[in-house]
Amino acid sequence: MLGVVITLAVIAAVAWCIFKNYYPPTVLLIAGLLFLAVAACFGVDPVPAKASTHFLGFDFAQAFTDRMKTRLPGLGLNIMWIAGFSYYMDKIGASKALVKLCVKPLSAIRSPYLLLAVTYIVGQFMALFINSAVGLGLLLMASIFPLLVALGVSKTSAAAVIGSTCCLDLGPSSSNAMRAADLLNTDVVTYFVQNQIPVALCVIAVVAIGHFFIQRWFDKKDGIETSGAGTQEDVAKAFEGAGPVWYSILPMLPLVLLIIFSPMVYQPVKLSLQTAIIISILVSFVVDLITTRGVKDSIGRTKAVYEGMGKVFTSTVALICCAELFAFGMTKVGGITTMINAAASMESAGVWVMLFIMIAIMVLATLVTGSGNAAFFAFSPLLPQAASSVGMSAAVLTVPVQLSAGIARTMCPIAGVTIAVSSIAGITPFQLVRRTIPVMVLALITNRLPLNGTRAAVKNSGSLIPFSF
Repeated sequence: MLGVVITLAVIAAVAWCIFKNYYPPTVLLIAGLLFLAVAACFGVDPVPAKASTHFLGFDFAQAFTDRMKTRLPGLGLNIMWIAGFSYYMDKIGASKALVKLCVKPLSAIRSPYLLLAVTYIVGQFMALFINSAVGLGLLLMASIFPLLVALGVSKTSAAAVIGSTCCLDLGPSSSNAMRAADLLNTDVVTYFVQNQIPVALCVIAVVAIGHFFIQRWFDKKDGIETSGAGTQEDVAKAFEGAGPVWYSILPMLPLVLLIIFSPMVYQPVKLSLQTAIIISILVSFVVDLITTRGVKDSIGRTKAVYEGMGKVFTSTVALICCAELFAFGMTKVGGITTMINAAASMESAGVWVMLFIMIAIMVLATLVTGSGNAAFFAFSPLLPQAASSVGMSAAVLTVPVQLSAGIARTMCPIAGVTIAVSSIAGITPFQLVRRTIPVMVLALITNRLPLNGTRAAVKNSGSLIPFSF
């Protein structure tokens, strides 16, 4: 019980620091070291004996070194390559070309709230190729937002929908999906197709319908008229810098390559995510070179790849490594383990309690850090142990917990995407999350309910229990 008290106290301190705008990675690093120091006072070593420096003070730093060594060569480098590719797509105008192509059908919809629902679906589709929540949010605010306003949608409703378009971390290029696939010992494409899609389709439908009714209710409550406030000039300006229409294919290349050369389609050729992205960058460079016929300028635009890799290291990869030390230290103190063991002792009810506990941990961690990636990477190592403790399939627990991290990010007023979207829309982050929280609560409920009819074998008293997956 002491471990639980210490855990909650440190989490409260971390939450206070984050809300006071302290730099999150360093706050999480210090909190993780504090956890390790407390654990050492109870006789728990910070690192295994074989990895020890043989000096306790150095072992605390060694624990962080071990986290970095584990993450940077694999998933950390994956995230950096994805970011580099996204920055390059934006630089050559391919991202805007894709958005321009996707939003053309929206202008034919006359109902403002039906338009909002369809916009969310289109945005969630684009999130498969533009997987940065902030990047996608900024791109949509520069392109779709003026279009929505021009077609009669209120600014607050439009911002709420755009802020939630990346609420589900889906697809092979999602770092959370890659981490979840690692936990389940499968490839990320198989995880996406077999595990994510069945749950995500249900959640996407509920979120789209939720936006239709909830944004209409808020507009009526706030006395907002849904009349067009933009102009066709605003819409045209939003797509300045977009590449030719064929550029819209380029952001899709990594996903297409990964699906084709996967165990589900063509197994003889094995293609890693990093290799698929490098190939896509080279193909995009050749297309850009042929189209623009400017050798020096085309080569210069590739600088965006390395700029993107560097920026995501400081914003995301460093945060993930520090968050993992935070979670590692927390497990050493024993507070989380106590809660998991308590759920495991509840017989058949423990299955549902375990799911509730893990989703609650993920939602709380995301709200504290403002990052779904940091929260999931920090606590995902607990999922296999938590699932096995109640006889549950690891996939059944991993999928809803992984998706809940992105959903919770959309409810967080300090998340990067919330701050960016609300700033451009001219509203406060709290005005934005006021509109997104009710919809995301529906998404969380849908995420954990057995909506798609799949049954998971949960061995409790010899019975099979229907479960969400």
